Amino acid sequence: MGKLVLAAKVSHVPSLMLSEAPDSPLKQARAPAVEALCELGRRARTREVTTFVVFDTHWLSNFGYHINANAQHRGSFTSHEAPHMIQDLRYDLPGDTALAEAIAAQAQGTGLKVLAHKVPTLGLEYGTIVPMHYLNPDGWAKVVSIAQPLFTTLDESRALGEAVRRAIDQSDERVAILASGSLSHRLWPNKDLGPDAWTSIASEFNRQVDLRVLQLWQERRYAEFIAMLPDYAVKCNGEGGMGDTIMLFAALGWDAYHGAAEQLCDYFPSSGSGQVNVEFHVS
Repeated sequence: MGKLVLAAKVSHVPSLMLSEAPDSPLKQARAPAVEALCELGRRARTREVTTFVVFDTHWLSNFGYHINANAQHRGSFTSHEAPHMIQDLRYDLPGDTALAEAIAAQAQGTGLKVLAHKVPTLGLEYGTIVPMHYLNPDGWAKVVSIAQPLFTTLDESRALGEAVRRAIDQSDERVAILASGSLSHRLWPNKDLGPDAWTSIASEFNRQVDLRVLQLWQERRYAEFIAMLPDYAVKCNGEGGMGDTIMLFAALGWDAYHGAAEQLCDYFPSSGSGQVNVEFHVS
């Protein structure tokens, strides 16, 4: 039987990659977040993770849920939205076709429109590539990437997260789930872009709500968080409708989850959005 051995909410912002340049002014600012992602990678290795399942809010779909079921993910990624931030980022990662197809089957059984794709030219998006750059740099574990539909509901995302957990439990894999996306996601308007945009929040309201969410997680008040989640996603400009977070909590057991939330770095803004790396411990 398979087992969920690690679950986390992680950042995938391009400023993580920008910080790697030797002379980058962001090097110090992003160091704690980079170290947090690397620490999650070390924990995954220690727990003998065989597959990462990534809920990728940067792989947005207009038509249903999609899963990258390729047996191998190989390519060179340049961001179409920010080619000056992420360019020629190479990746070579094994996939997990069996688990991807099992997730799709479980979800389809609930009536969800989900497709698992084995298409060699279907590459990964940076919501998957950036976390894998730090957690799985040499491809020691397999990767399944799941898209987030733009036109969906909380109930559908919850059903997909629950289907992921059932597929994991019925597999032979030791799995890490990553909810890859921001907390609040209001970005700076174009006219306000500048050096300070990388390290400042675009909405004080959003920052205050983000900090309250982190407090609720620390205090394990997950039922209250889930109750506020629909409003949080709308009023704080949730990336991909916060579908990654919805699916993560669904896979953890929704409001029945009572594990510890371990914040691995300080909350930080990037391009106006709110970011953090948090492990949700599973028994």
